[in-house]
Amino acid sequence: MKRCHWSIIIVTMSLLAMPMVAIGQLSPESPTSPPTLNPIEILEDVSDVVPGLDGQLSTTLNILVLLTVLALAPSILLLCTCFTRIVIVLGLLRQALGTQGLPPTQVIIGLSLFITFVVMAPTLNAMYTNGIKPYAEGEITSYDEAWQRTKQPLRDYMFSQIEATGNWSGVYMMLNYRGVDTSDPSSLDRSDVDMVTLIPAFILSELKVAFLVGFRVFLPFLVIDLVIASMLVSMGMLMLPPVLISLPFKILLFVLVDGWTLLVGSLMTGIYQPEAIQNVVGTLSGAGP
Repeated sequence: MKRCHWSIIIVTMSLLAMPMVAIGQLSPESPTSPPTLNPIEILEDVSDVVPGLDGQLSTTLNILVLLTVLALAPSILLLCTCFTRIVIVLGLLRQALGTQGLPPTQVIIGLSLFITFVVMAPTLNAMYTNGIKPYAEGEITSYDEAWQRTKQPLRDYMFSQIEATGNWSGVYMMLNYRGVDTSDPSSLDRSDVDMVTLIPAFILSELKVAFLVGFRVFLPFLVIDLVIASMLVSMGMLMLPPVLISLPFKILLFVLVDGWTLLVGSLMTGIYQPEAIQNVVGTLSGAGP
C-alpha cells in the first residue's frame, strides 16, 4: 500500500508529541517506568476493529488521521522542533525594530515554518528511513521495534540541542518531579529519560535560548534609541517621540548589515544536528561514552 512520505512523518510526529496521555499509566510504585503508549500499535488496533480493513489502514482512514493531525500541527511544532526558538526570536526582532505590525504575524510564522522544515529535514528523513518505511514495507513486524526506531532520531535531535546549550537543569527538574534521584547525574543514561520528561525539558531549553538570542538582537537597537533620545533631550525637543526619529535609523542599520539573512543564518547554524554532537549516546552529564 502506497503511503505519502510527508503525511506519515507528520502523523508520527503528532503521536510523538502526545505522550503526555501516558502519564496516567505510570504507577506510583514505579515512577520511572516508561509509558506503555505505542502509537503504531494503537493505529494497527484501530484498523483491526474497523470492518473491511483486514488489519490495514485504508486510504480513507489515512486521510482522516492526517486531517486530525493537521489540527494538532501547532502543538507538534511547539513541542518537538526548533519552531519555538525561531518564532520567538523573529517576534522579538520586530519589537526591537519598533515597526509594530510589520512584518505581519503571518509572515513571521510562515518564515519560521519554512526554516523549521529546512532544519528538521534530516531528522524527519531519518525517522522515515529508520522506522516508518521498514514498517510500511513489512521489513519490521514488531510494533515496539518500529516505535523505538522511529522516535530515536527525534530524541537524538532534542538531546543534541540540550547538550549544545547545556540546559540540563530542565531535565533534572522533570526527573526530580517524577521521583528520579539526580544527585549523581553521571549515573543516569539518556535511555532513562522518556519522552514525557524529554519534551517539556526541551521546550524549556528552547525558550531560554530564544530569549538569550532576542536579548542580543535588542541591544544595538536599544543603543540607537538611547542616542536619539539623548539628542532630543539636549535640544529641548521633549514633545517629539524618540521612536519617530530612531525608526528610520534602525531600519537603515538593519538593511545595511543584511539583517534578515544574518539573523536567519545564525539561527540555522545555531541549531545543532545530532551528528554534530560527539556524545550522542552517553550519560546526562555528557561525560560518558
